[in-house]
Amino acid sequence: MFAAIHIPQISEHGQADLLAVAQQFSPIVEQTAPDTVVIPVGGLRKLIGPPHQIASEIARRASRFHLTGNIGIAANPDTAILASRNRQGVTIIPKGDESKYIGDFRIDTLPIEPETCEVLDRWGIRTLGDFSALPDDGIHERLGPAAVYLLQLSRGTADRPLKPLGSTIPYEERFELEYPLDLLESLLFILGRLVNELCGRLNRHTMSTPEMRLKLDLEGAPPNERTWQLPFATRDAKALLKLLQLDLEAHPPGAPVLAVTFALTPVDPRIVQHGLFVPQAPEPEKLELTLQKIRGMTGVANAGSPELLDTHRPNAWRMGAVKSQEVVSSQLSVVSSRLAFRHFTPALKARVELREQKPARVFAEKVYGNVLQSAGPWRTSGDWWRDTAWDRDEWDISLNDGGLYRIYLDRPVARWFVEGAYD
Repeated sequence: MFAAIHIPQISEHGQADLLAVAQQFSPIVEQTAPDTVVIPVGGLRKLIGPPHQIASEIARRASRFHLTGNIGIAANPDTAILASRNRQGVTIIPKGDESKYIGDFRIDTLPIEPETCEVLDRWGIRTLGDFSALPDDGIHERLGPAAVYLLQLSRGTADRPLKPLGSTIPYEERFELEYPLDLLESLLFILGRLVNELCGRLNRHTMSTPEMRLKLDLEGAPPNERTWQLPFATRDAKALLKLLQLDLEAHPPGAPVLAVTFALTPVDPRIVQHGLFVPQAPEPEKLELTLQKIRGMTGVANAGSPELLDTHRPNAWRMGAVKSQEVVSSQLSVVSSRLAFRHFTPALKARVELREQKPARVFAEKVYGNVLQSAGPWRTSGDWWRDTAWDRDEWDISLNDGGLYRIYLDRPVARWFVEGAYD
């Protein structure tokens, strides 16, 4: 379903206002003429209501810009355009009844060549109803394939995708203050207004954002610019504002604020398909807010999701951003059982007795006993050119207490350690 808005005798300034009205309902806008635009409105049924309510809302918002014209709603864009350009007020054409509404329109309302229009005039064709009654084959033979498409237009059956303008919807708002702000509560009040405005814009255009950008112009100091990369796409204004609050509490601007610029990066919203046998994960917004609170207490580098580093260094990992929970593996069954390794942090100092160059007895805090079986040694070393170089011999052992452990000899200092246990 499409809606065409036609404003007769529109000014140049009114053309920009007409685009602004259309973009409030859809990011996809086709400008067929300076005074006519077309937008898809099928997705607005759940948000606004049936077609007559959609037309009423379009007219109401156009009146804010002092625009008065015609609105046509139909199942295809060209029929909606014809209705808006030929009928006063609001015209809603049900699917299948197009010819009843547009049959009395003059033939010159079609995008038709003057030569073709002259031929049709000689044939006595004056309206779209007269033209639609002609046979397709005869029109193709006498007027060419382009006239066949005109024939479909006259019947209201022509269908085509819209040719949208480039994305001109701004997702950035700036607020200049009359006097400097040095209180966080006052700054959050301004940010709440900007966040709600941009999130409302995302919601109207069925978009989300994975990135926020904030620029604070400060008094007597360089601008404070920040960027937040979210692990998920959202348009939840409350969650975004809370993230801003937590970050500003942890990292104050440092000087009074003169102006605030807030921007979002629009993307398609995330679509999550939950499985019947997959355990429910926490909502991404709540998880990110919890992590932000933890970062405020422990530091940014101490909260997140552990990631293994691409290196042979033992136990090498770092704290990274929490990945989105959009994709949850449904492969809950494990084909073959695997051992899990539990690292001791820090590794336990140990005393190891050797027999025939193999570990025979191990003594460490809470780990001691005779070695029943052993596998190794596996020598690993690296980063010899750095202060963080390592060089060690690793063994996997089973003790008479029933436990499986990994021990290693730190060769540079000639000391043994228990690195962890296998569960």
